[in-house]
Amino acid sequence: MSASVRIPTPLRSATGGVAEVTVDASTVREMVADLERQHPGIRDRICEESGEIRRFVNVFVGDEDIRFLQGLETQIPPDTQVSIIPAVAGGR
Repeated sequence: MSASVRIPTPLRSATGGVAEVTVDASTVREMVADLERQHPGIRDRICEESGEIRRFVNVFVGDEDIRFLQGLETQIPPDTQVSIIPAVAGGR
């Protein structure tokens, strides 16, 4: 099944500047694998060495944060948009 993945500006250097990538995946784990297949090196920017999503990277399937669903096993319904959003810290 295909899904559209929105790539944030800080990760676009890994996708050759592309802001949206279509992946063939039914889970977030498969999405990460297909992103890596298409754009080698992007997985290391999204995931820890253990394979888990980095703490400062948020992934949304539709409007739902995968941390409150099934994490990497979260299902991606057909034609759903997935957003990768780096956490933003602020302050002094």
